[in-house]
Amino acid sequence: MGFAQKNAETFFELIKKNEIELLIDIRLNNKSQLAGFTKGPDLKYFLKKICNCEYDHCTEFAPTKEILDAYKKNQISWQQYVDQFLPLMEKRNAVEIFNKKYKNFNSVCFLCSEPTPEKCHRRLLSDIICKHNTNINIKHI
Repeated sequence: MGFAQKNAETFFELIKKNEIELLIDIRLNNKSQLAGFTKGPDLKYFLKKICNCEYDHCTEFAPTKEILDAYKKNQISWQQYVDQFLPLMEKRNAVEIFNKKYKNFNSVCFLCSEPTPEKCHRRLLSDIICKHNTNINIKHI
């Protein structure tokens, strides 16, 4: 789920409606001012109190600052971003990290800022994890 273009009510209602047990924040920086309710410590508190949902900030699933900045500044295309992000996830052992850290949760949500999954690293990460775990279903919310 991306938080952009969502207010707090919509955001937390989606978490509750989809019965998310754990929200994994995959942003490089979780102190963003884009939406005040998504700052790391505040978000962790709100998720627990409003949704009974756990929170984890996992930067291993985020792009590097260099990749992210190059894409945001239009120095690289989306395809070039993908071509750099996928090997980075392999190098960081993203699938193994996911399987080890989060295996006890049935309903997990990746969080970043992009409002839709088409050009977002959360979709790329989800695809990688599902490729290696056939028992996982993806739902973009």
